[in-house]
Amino acid sequence: MNTFSNIKELFSALKKEENLLSEMFKKRKSVSYKYEYALDIVENNENRIKYLLDREVIRQNGNNLEIDDLFLQFFEQVLDANEEINVSYINENLEKITQNIQYFLNETNENRKYDYLRKIKTTLRNIGNITLRNVVDLKRNVDNTFKNEPNYKNKKAKLINLDKKRKDIAKLIEQTEKLVSEKEVTFFTTAIDEELNRIIVQLKMQLGKCSHNLIEIEKQIIDFLNQIQYQSAVVEKLKKIKYLKDQYTLETSTDIRTVLANNNSVIFEPNPQYPLKLSLEFLQSNEDAFASIRKIAKRVKAGIKLQRPVADKISGEYLQTQTEEEIQINLEEVKNGFMASGYALFDFVLNYNFVKGVSFDEKITIYCQLISQYENVFEITDKYQENENVEFAVVYPK
Repeated sequence: MNTFSNIKELFSALKKEENLLSEMFKKRKSVSYKYEYALDIVENNENRIKYLLDREVIRQNGNNLEIDDLFLQFFEQVLDANEEINVSYINENLEKITQNIQYFLNETNENRKYDYLRKIKTTLRNIGNITLRNVVDLKRNVDNTFKNEPNYKNKKAKLINLDKKRKDIAKLIEQTEKLVSEKEVTFFTTAIDEELNRIIVQLKMQLGKCSHNLIEIEKQIIDFLNQIQYQSAVVEKLKKIKYLKDQYTLETSTDIRTVLANNNSVIFEPNPQYPLKLSLEFLQSNEDAFASIRKIAKRVKAGIKLQRPVADKISGEYLQTQTEEEIQINLEEVKNGFMASGYALFDFVLNYNFVKGVSFDEKITIYCQLISQYENVFEITDKYQENENVEFAVVYPK
């Protein structure tokens, strides 16, 4: 068997044959993938297929091809498309953590101790991710089994087996929590590491989420099993009734006439319909309601022409143009006059001849606006004056 010499060669091969591997992965559930189909994708170059066969990326069985289990498992796990529930991975990782903790506590060399610590952190992350993935796969398998398995006996057996795996996952979650919180207290108090603490917190959150989901899955499995049992009982009873009917002994062997006479169920009657009356305002204003009325009118063919009510014309008074003039004070012009006057700013504003009547409060506002906009060309002194109980700074042009 040839192997890839380095990871670059592996990536190059996967990239080169991505179309073939992608197509085979999509059809991995099929019974077979013909060799001729693969030839069409690789442009009839058999050497490209032989290259993948030699390196066991794909396997050949007669005239059929399939992706090797190692690569198939890798693709399914990375793409979260795996349907197999394997709790042994969690158990193996728990044993690995216990072993590495022992090695860590026995080791005296700091570099080797750090290496064991790094392995423990990686394994803890793996446990959280694998457990979460197993719970998701378990829920998916429970739904698929109940909805898609046509055989009642197999459906019941598969659900019972899935419930066993649910119990196994729950036990492993309990063992993991005990390992982190109780069993290896010495290690987790000795190995003070910020990253390790974050990983443990994340792991506990993942395990808590998994536990809650397992409770819901248990309820779902119980409900599905009850439905299967009920449906199986109904099917068996129908088979017996069918057999007695075919033997023309149904009425003599059973009390079916008495049962039907005492049964007042209305299961075969149509459901009552209660009309909903819509308001006239809604029918007149809603576009969808108007379109429905037109459709019904065409179907009934009443000969009545439906027209949407038209609003009255707008009065001419509302259409007349009105002009409103407002006189604005040109602060630039006031500033230019002040710069040429030589007076103090407040005195100049009080005596300025504005284009409209301006009150004392408005003149104060204009005074403040001028200082705010043109302070760079004004000289604001430390002197203050007062006018009508208003104190203001003395400002001159520069």
